[in-house]
Amino acid sequence: MDYKKTYEAWLSNPYFDDDTKKELESIAGDENEIKERFYADLEFGTAGLRGIIGAGTNRMNVYTVRKATQGLANYIIKQNGQKKGVAIAFDSRRMSPEFADEAACCLAANGIKAYVFESLRPTPELSFAVRELGCISGINITASHNPPEYNGYKVYWEDGAQITPPHDTGIMDEVKAVTDYAAVKTMDKEEAKKAGLYENIGKAVDDRYMEELKKNVLHPDCIKKASADLKIVYTPLHGTGNLPVRRVLKELGFTQVHVVKEQELPDGAFPTVSYPNPEDKKAFALALKLAKEVDADIVLATDPDADRLGVYAKNTETGEYQSFTGNMSGMLILEYLLSQRKELGILPENGAVVTTIVSGKMAREIAKAYHVTLIETLTGFKYIGEQIKFFEQDHSHEFLFGYEESYGCLEGTHARDKDAVVAV
Repeated sequence: MDYKKTYEAWLSNPYFDDDTKKELESIAGDENEIKERFYADLEFGTAGLRGIIGAGTNRMNVYTVRKATQGLANYIIKQNGQKKGVAIAFDSRRMSPEFADEAACCLAANGIKAYVFESLRPTPELSFAVRELGCISGINITASHNPPEYNGYKVYWEDGAQITPPHDTGIMDEVKAVTDYAAVKTMDKEEAKKAGLYENIGKAVDDRYMEELKKNVLHPDCIKKASADLKIVYTPLHGTGNLPVRRVLKELGFTQVHVVKEQELPDGAFPTVSYPNPEDKKAFALALKLAKEVDADIVLATDPDADRLGVYAKNTETGEYQSFTGNMSGMLILEYLLSQRKELGILPENGAVVTTIVSGKMAREIAKAYHVTLIETLTGFKYIGEQIKFFEQDHSHEFLFGYEESYGCLEGTHARDKDAVVAV
């Protein structure tokens, strides 16, 4: 079926709602726009879905989310995992809560229980929740640091990492096999709740996540000495990091935390930044302005789904703030962890550091200096998370730290994805 026929089918099919049809009617004379929206299905790749929000087969909308979820449900059932349930989280982007509910109601209609966070949560907490709740899979509605017109749909497997072989191709095949939107199952949210197939989660998982984060602290005595003097500026860039980052800093004892007010609250339009990415220096403009006003020592920014951390620090000689690349901040954290573990006598003989082939190579020398194994994986943090699973299965190594050059790292095994909250 060509794109024009598909467009006309969406207009005439009673399955699609009136708002969708009105949006499509508004582009009736725009051949290029019709083609862009309908020339293909939004591709479900190894990381799930990501696309512009809007009506059409090549857009993120409730129908493409349902279709993807039906494919995931079919795969879960074939794996006999339907009794374990699926954890679902979402970020601050436009339509994120709605897409989360659509996925949950589709799963429920397939007899699979959905554990849905009551409000937005960071990506690493979704990874944590999958294992904490014993789920077969997880869904995270986020487009990470992409521009505001985008949203996405990431799938996790029961180890808490994003899908890797053979599950990635297995799920992709099932999603492609769903060709009739009207055949996708769904049910009313309240009916799903009554049937015990939709459950909101929140505080209990938050508290457990915080407990696990704080276990990674090596020197609480140092925090007590420095917490009153160390001035921190933090911005969540309108995303999910605000509450968990501020909570963990407060509970650890840091008292001089200054949050960028203009970027504190969740907002899917990201009104103060053109690109909500901590790798972009422009995203730090307001944070650096505040840093100079309060004479901060360090400036931190988490991306919208709080899995990546950007850092600036004050140069005490010049008084200027200098940025850290992902390799630089990763190496500072790595050297600190290994040196202090050695000093405390808790550096395991079979310790391992995991990074990706495109990340900086200084980790090789640091790992060598502390006599720990360095493993390089394919590009993508899911392969770092996969190594943790392998270590648990064969008891070959104890995971110490994982990082990639694009501002993502993980200390501990509470999550199997990069975690900006633990990085803070």
